[in-house]
Amino acid sequence: MQKLTVIIPTNNESDNIGDLLDNVGWADEIIVVDSFSTDDTVAIARSKGATVLEHEYEGPAAQKNWAIPQAQHEWILLLDADERLTPELTKEVQSWLAKGEINMDAFWIGRQNHFLGKKIRYSGWQGDKVVRFFRRSCRYDNKQVHEEIITEGIRVSMLKNKMNHFTYKSVDHFLDKMRRYADWSADDHAAKTPRVTFFHLFIKPAFRFFKHYVIQKGFLDGKEGLIVSGIMAWGVFLRYVKMVEKRRKSRP
Repeated sequence: MQKLTVIIPTNNESDNIGDLLDNVGWADEIIVVDSFSTDDTVAIARSKGATVLEHEYEGPAAQKNWAIPQAQHEWILLLDADERLTPELTKEVQSWLAKGEINMDAFWIGRQNHFLGKKIRYSGWQGDKVVRFFRRSCRYDNKQVHEEIITEGIRVSMLKNKMNHFTYKSVDHFLDKMRRYADWSADDHAAKTPRVTFFHLFIKPAFRFFKHYVIQKGFLDGKEGLIVSGIMAWGVFLRYVKMVEKRRKSRP
């Protein structure tokens, strides 16, 4: 039986961390990597028996890459505080760990996203998947937004069952997160965007809305699909606004 370390990066997740720790309490080791929360996250994690490591946050990929070598075991399941394993997914992970030797290095896991209390079946989120079950030798790429385990040169498979992702607590939470993502995304896209034009500020956001709402059938998710599509388009617009702002500030 292979042993498993669960890693959970946190910052002010007191309303989530307890449920998640209960959800993965069967793991051999649980490490909460906290970036100096000001709420009860650390106290709750310690009360549930998790190992708490505090580390200054430099970005999502950097935080995770710092955490991975802290694990005692070969196999890691890395989860955000707003994610939960279903019973079916738990059994599937455990069945892989029960093998004498796992002939893979990493596994994609699909995510069933929820927003405003509703399961979002379309709106561009239907194909959401992340590599979260992997060997300790794996590392994340250097992106600030949508960072992912580097899969080139390793053996990767896909688990059959999905996890639940309670991605945004409210519209305000969604907007706040998109503001942060826009700031990071501006840095990620700066090198390939020498000049911000009307195309970036209007055409790209408009197409993003059309893509989520029409092509990816956001209209079938009702008003929640409209909200998701609109905020995703706004995030693209804000990315380029942030890029303009950063470049003006950097001028002598």
